[in-house]
Amino acid sequence: MNPNVEYLNSFVNVSEEMVNELKKISVLKKIDAGTELVKLNEVPTKLYMLLSGLIRCYLSTESGKNFNKSFYLPLSFVGALTALLHKEPSKFVFEALEDSEVYEIDFDKFMNLCQNNPEINTMYSRILEAIYTKYEKRLIDLISLNATDRYLELKKQIPNVDKLIHQYHIASFLGITAVQLSRIRKKIDSD
Repeated sequence: MNPNVEYLNSFVNVSEEMVNELKKISVLKKIDAGTELVKLNEVPTKLYMLLSGLIRCYLSTESGKNFNKSFYLPLSFVGALTALLHKEPSKFVFEALEDSEVYEIDFDKFMNLCQNNPEINTMYSRILEAIYTKYEKRLIDLISLNATDRYLELKKQIPNVDKLIHQYHIASFLGITAVQLSRIRKKIDSD
């Protein structure tokens, strides 16, 4: 079975008709590393299904400091959801960290499908539940775990994180400096 269909099936059983409806509003795109899928203060109109590659979501302060909010690996949905829902400028930037392949999905057309197709609406609800659960876990980790435990948790989620993502991006995601991350790695390696 097609891995993309399998991924959708992890939320809800998808019919061939449903897949065909989704294909009509999607465009397969290759994205170069460094490309911003959503720019800061841009009002987005698309969401993405990441097929290959790596994407980060970050917040940029007025002083130019970046804070990584999320990393997206295949297969996952990527998009500035709050900005999409409210048709407002995105507070986050979504950037490809390596060459990636995505399905670009027109959000308004997708929402129209949700209104007219109970099967697609159920899938959307299940995807939102999964996203909410993921972010709730991230919030709990940030509140309750120390930096070492947050790093170990990230390594569980992305086993080869140190090879995939630059140290300064990982440190930003963990809410620490690159120097602190280096010390944590050194301590873990010596234990």
